[in-house]
Amino acid sequence: MPNWGYSFIEQKYDAERLAKAAGRDLRIKPKQAREICAVIKGMKIDRAKTFLEDVIQLKQSVPFRRHKKKLAHKKDLKQFKWYAGRYPQKAAARIYEILASVESNAEYKGLDTELCRIIHAATHRGRIIKRYMPRAQGRSTARFKHLSHVEIVIYEFPS
Repeated sequence: MPNWGYSFIEQKYDAERLAKAAGRDLRIKPKQAREICAVIKGMKIDRAKTFLEDVIQLKQSVPFRRHKKKLAHKKDLKQFKWYAGRYPQKAAARIYEILASVESNAEYKGLDTELCRIIHAATHRGRIIKRYMPRAQGRSTARFKHLSHVEIVIYEFPS
């Protein structure tokens, strides 16, 4: 069993007012998880949860900032500088679970969740589960499953 750590450096912050949660080996694509984490970083918990719920219900799209060459533009992304976007429902649902977990950790530590902001939301590529589908004439096609690690840290700012 690996000993997982966080990519977050706690030295600048008071450890008493921090709460962390991570999801390891999630079956979501790293690209989609990265774009969602980039959007929710800096948001308050309630706002981030509302955003993720809207993505899951296909009401709000997630702006894609990298690798968006042939991606369709979305009308609801005029508030962002980037107009290309998608609705990564599965990734949003998994990140919503991690956000609920970090909120629960904050409540357990005695933090006021109304004052908490997401100061670190990062995703890292995990393992790739490799599978192959046999094809005609001795060939095969790769069917890889991508795994991701997502970590979220919130901090209680004084009012």
